[in-house]
Amino acid sequence: MPQHAPTARICRDCDGFPTVAITTGTRHANGTRATLRITCSTCKGTGHTTPATALTRTGR
Repeated sequence: MPQHAPTARICRDCDGFPTVAITTGTRHANGTRATLRITCSTCKGTGHTTPATALTRTGR
């Protein structure tokens, strides 16, 4: 049987991983690494995008 495509609109920029932690290379005094939390600017941290049809329906 053919497999169906997923219905969720996954963000094409972050592939569904909207928030990541990036290490800065430095360490805190207790030995843990200093990290920055970055969110995807395209989907605003949701991991999903709106369908293109919803974006193009304007007018009457």
